[in-house]
Amino acid sequence: MTSALRPLASVVGLVAAAFLVAGCTAGPGADTPTSSPAPSAGDVDDQNDMEGTLLDDGRMFAVVTWGSSTCVPQVDQVTGEGQTVTVTLADPAAEAEKPCTADLAPRASLGALPEGVDPTKDITLNVTYGDLTDDIDLDGDPAAAGTPGSSTEYLPTAGWFDDGALVLLTWGSSSCIPVVESLEGSGTSGTATFVTDDDQVCTMDMGPRATMLAFGDDTVEDDGTFTLTLVGGGLDGTVEVR
Repeated sequence: MTSALRPLASVVGLVAAAFLVAGCTAGPGADTPTSSPAPSAGDVDDQNDMEGTLLDDGRMFAVVTWGSSTCVPQVDQVTGEGQTVTVTLADPAAEAEKPCTADLAPRASLGALPEGVDPTKDITLNVTYGDLTDDIDLDGDPAAAGTPGSSTEYLPTAGWFDDGALVLLTWGSSSCIPVVESLEGSGTSGTATFVTDDDQVCTMDMGPRATMLAFGDDTVEDDGTFTLTLVGGGLDGTVEVR
């Protein structure tokens, strides 16, 4: 089975960043993903590692890779057979015309799970990105109520991809990237405060935007239900990170 890119239900690439950085993908009507610069972070020995997480109540996934923060890969092809999903990442064609910064940062690429995959059961992502290949094991989410291929409800969701680090998925204008102002957390709860700019002019599309948040090792408990409170930036509310 093949997952075709669907307006608002599937995605082409994403932006990401280390620690307190936000990013967004192209929404319907947008030609290419937009992104914000991300600072270098992490151990260079981990640059070939890939991580992943489920999002959108089991309809979508994120693949986290390392590389230039200004050249973010996008999901090019997705196919599925049983609970194994084959994913191909590719650099957007527009990036071939511009140089990439020499930083090393985590970037996340969003895609839609193919129809027939059960998000309540364990999933294996076989990912290829250029010369790199990796298998990512995703734990099934028994509480996932979304069905791959169905329309999104446009609600914010989040999933852990590493110890104390998660990908937050929100929906809104692809030209107005959520920018994190501060991040606090301990135990089973945390608060992400976003910059609010009432004078910002945004396009009228509705697209998926992803923000990577890292609380740090041993700061929060990421092996149970974690409550993330969103403040400002038009994102006020709470997200249960399972």
